[in-house]
Amino acid sequence: MRDKPWLFRTYAGHSTAKASNALYRNNLSKGQTGLSVAFDLPTQTGYDSDHKLARGEVGKVGVPVAHLGDMRMLFDQIPLEQMNTSMTINATAPWLLALYIAVAEEQGADVSKLNGTVQNDLIKEYLSRGTYICPPEPSLRMITDVAAYTREYLPKWNPMNVCSYHLQEAGATPEQELAFALATACAVLDDLKTKVPTEHFPQMVGRISFFVNAGIRFVTELCKMRAFVDLWDEICRDRYGIDDPKYRRFRYGVQVNSLGLTEQQPENNVYRILIEALAVTLSKKARCRALQLPAWNEALGLPRPWDQQWSLRLQQVLAYETDLLEFDDLFDNNPAIERKVAELMEGAREELARIDEMGGAVKSIEYMKSRLVEANAERITGIESGETVVVGVNKFTTTEPSPLTTGDGAIMMADPQAEADQIARLQAWRAARDEAAVKAALADLREAARLGSNVMPASIAAAKAGATTGEWGETVRTAFGQYRAPTGVSRAPSNRTEGLEPVREAVDTLSAKLGRRLKFVVGKPGLDGHSNGAEQIAARARDCGMDIHYEGIRLTPSEIVNAVREEQAHVVGLSILSGSHMPLMEELMHLMQAEGLGDVPVIVGGIIPDDDAVRLRAMGVAQVYTPKDFQLNTIMMDIVALVDREPIAAE
Repeated sequence: MRDKPWLFRTYAGHSTAKASNALYRNNLSKGQTGLSVAFDLPTQTGYDSDHKLARGEVGKVGVPVAHLGDMRMLFDQIPLEQMNTSMTINATAPWLLALYIAVAEEQGADVSKLNGTVQNDLIKEYLSRGTYICPPEPSLRMITDVAAYTREYLPKWNPMNVCSYHLQEAGATPEQELAFALATACAVLDDLKTKVPTEHFPQMVGRISFFVNAGIRFVTELCKMRAFVDLWDEICRDRYGIDDPKYRRFRYGVQVNSLGLTEQQPENNVYRILIEALAVTLSKKARCRALQLPAWNEALGLPRPWDQQWSLRLQQVLAYETDLLEFDDLFDNNPAIERKVAELMEGAREELARIDEMGGAVKSIEYMKSRLVEANAERITGIESGETVVVGVNKFTTTEPSPLTTGDGAIMMADPQAEADQIARLQAWRAARDEAAVKAALADLREAARLGSNVMPASIAAAKAGATTGEWGETVRTAFGQYRAPTGVSRAPSNRTEGLEPVREAVDTLSAKLGRRLKFVVGKPGLDGHSNGAEQIAARARDCGMDIHYEGIRLTPSEIVNAVREEQAHVVGLSILSGSHMPLMEELMHLMQAEGLGDVPVIVGGIIPDDDAVRLRAMGVAQVYTPKDFQLNTIMMDIVALVDREPIAAE
């Protein structure tokens, strides 16, 4: 008898709610069995599409949802009562779930039958993804508000998807991924115990799910998943006293690794994706509940519908053509597997004990962040040295021209009119609504936040009244305060020395010529929270002897230019991975000229198509780097050369 396959999903959403709705219905018609909604950065961070920080970000990495009308359009002709919907949303999870519930009620759905997940994991946002809004403590409170609300009204809904995916993307070792994710789950359950009746707590433990990453080290990743199963069972039984095995099951979905997808020879990514998918499907004991695969060309730009279809077909071939689902677990009682699982569990337990000593995950964010930055630096050093082989990148680099990546339409571009369309509809929505009703609903939300009441009922009322994502976000910011997460990049250099001596000598020589230490301002303009690249550039520049200034994510171009002036920077490095590089760089370069800083060289890194790189250089950007530029010491020497040729007077 064959097992039932996992849910087939494709992480998708772009441009507008209308365009994304067409994409969803098309994917469902091809055999996709669940939806996985990607939201754009303004939606994820609680800003409206016309906010100054949203410029260039609208519809780029997901779909913009600014109000009930957008959510209504997103799920038009998709019956939510029959759908399993995963929404990758964290800081604004209470709000997006409120909008989803409001649309389901409009469709006439029985809300108690709604089936799906909100990711709703804020701790990994401070560590790796950067879409947080509020400080950790009130963020934790809103996570458990959602969980307590779903227990009462949406019993089939997963109120939290502990997300270790981005931890691995930030460089986490398997032991760190295990420990940091499980520590997050413990922090949530410790708080949730105070919000639900004791007799219902085991059921709520059973509703916590996980969203993990599967990398290319196939055997290690398979063992990691088996370790997750055993450690979660152990924690549920020993820490929380859960006796019923059905509430101790480790339930997880997967997006396999995007960090390892290469811009060079991108066709090799197809093999990487398949191998990573096997790590989470072969072992019946630790098989995923849902799987979504990246497209082979995501390191180049936005995947086309055909690229997404290719990823879906890979899952379907694996599930329906092979005999994978016909067998018991293939790895039980395998001594090599058991040894590796035991090793991973022991390393994870040590990290968990350290985090517990610090007061739990919420109190350990700075520690965990620094550990991730260090681990990622070691990963990059291994690739640079060739110790870690990446085919097509640092070994077997000769290649034939790819017919898949040439010609018009090889990479889909976001609709340039989507942002204007979204803003026009947002402004029309505001003009047509009952303003008094919106203000009253937001006042109730503010009061619920102030008094410690569950924010979900007030959020649903605000959604129905016509409030916007930005208004919801501003309300909770006002109630709970702003927050800037640690960068994980210390001022003190690391002990890393391999290959750095020539760069250090060049930096020292130039610093003496300048009359002070070479000053490098690193910045992340816009809402892009993928900070790994910026952190590694800042850390390597520090280790090479440069004086770095890096404040972290979510800065406006004017804030970065102010830092350039105040820090008297010799060079500026900007990281943008969300696709918003053109409008943000146009604004920043204009401001640099207006402030008399046009002689300070600016370099940019990100997923930047060749044509855009040409345009950036034409507007005065000195250097453009993409994922293929993995030799950080080469970039450091480029920086020295740029500053040495610029007419910056010694002081």
